[in-house]
Amino acid sequence: MRDVAGQTESWAKVLLTGTQMLFVAFGALVLVPLLTGLDPSVALFTAGVGTLVFHSVTSQSVPVFLASSFAFIAPIQGSVASFGIPATMGGLMASGLVYVVISQAVRLKGTAWLHRLLPAVVVGPVIMVIGLALAPVAVSMATGETSDNIGYGAAIFLSMTSLLVTLLLAVFGRGLLRLLPIIGGIFTGYVLALLMGVVDFTPIHEAAWLSMPSFTAPSFHWAAILFMIPVAIAPAVEHIGDMVAIGSVTRKNYLEKPGLHRTLLGDGLATTVAALFGGPPNTTYSEVTGAVTLTRAFNPKYMIVAAIVAIILAFVAKLGAFLQTIPGPVMGGIMTLLFGSIAVVGMNTLVRAGQSLTAPRNLVVVSLILVFGIGGMQFGDGQFTLQGVSLAALVGIVLNWLLPQEQEGE
Repeated sequence: MRDVAGQTESWAKVLLTGTQMLFVAFGALVLVPLLTGLDPSVALFTAGVGTLVFHSVTSQSVPVFLASSFAFIAPIQGSVASFGIPATMGGLMASGLVYVVISQAVRLKGTAWLHRLLPAVVVGPVIMVIGLALAPVAVSMATGETSDNIGYGAAIFLSMTSLLVTLLLAVFGRGLLRLLPIIGGIFTGYVLALLMGVVDFTPIHEAAWLSMPSFTAPSFHWAAILFMIPVAIAPAVEHIGDMVAIGSVTRKNYLEKPGLHRTLLGDGLATTVAALFGGPPNTTYSEVTGAVTLTRAFNPKYMIVAAIVAIILAFVAKLGAFLQTIPGPVMGGIMTLLFGSIAVVGMNTLVRAGQSLTAPRNLVVVSLILVFGIGGMQFGDGQFTLQGVSLAALVGIVLNWLLPQEQEGE
């Protein structure tokens, strides 16, 4: 096999490097289904299939791996609680089709319209809402409210220790360790839980070694679709940044070749296919971009190997059962950082835009997005209720469209 420079590479090197890429993405990949009540084995399968779909659309030209999107964690939790998993999958399929529509608009009109429709003053606070809307869920898991066999003191100890290790690895880790803070935090918390005797091994004993993942077919309900579609806006805009980031590493302009419209199309189809099987939405993984930077593994075929290994592991039922034994407080400690970091990404989007947030127009847009999204405001009833992220995004887009732009010096 040849790499992107035309040099011959051994199959052993390609297999090991591709497997390492999956290992880098593994912690975040399975974290999303564990936090949202979806099947980790299905998430592995759909990450692999979604990555293959992306590379088929982009002609194997971009070294990225697609897997579970963090931006959808809080919306999936809210949607599953309100509408159930099948209806949530229907909403996620619709979100994937939003990417497809945006990709075709980009192909025809370029990207200028996208930045006018979704400027930082809208996208930033919407991302913040995604991170903060269900922050109480993270706290309840961290304090043991969702765990019957773990008391408050033990839960706090487990969650805060897991959080501390994750923080230390993220800030002070070097090399590969810095790419694996989530795995490090979960591993430490799990070992402590074992020593405390609060791990339930029943799922592992009951699971077969090999079995079919628990695929879930989607169903379609307007309420779930309307709830989920606006969530796709922020990740679609963030996708541009991901392509620029990996392009800066490989010194290629992926916005021109294969083209942003193709990468967006691949991302959208990957998300739609994932929802078709009952998996979380897919997105390009920053962890893998970091690993590419560290290892200089620019060959997209490494990602195809990682995808195939992920699909194979999805059929190892013992692995999925093992992941389900991770105690709730351990995951809760990770969630407190995760939800907060998503909000910080939104805040950074506003800061980089360099606009005054105290200017009346910006103040109105940002304030109403945050309060409507986090405060629980809802409009409508029955099948057409708008609330949470969907309402916040819609309010932001409409206000940005209606309110006049401030003139320079005002």
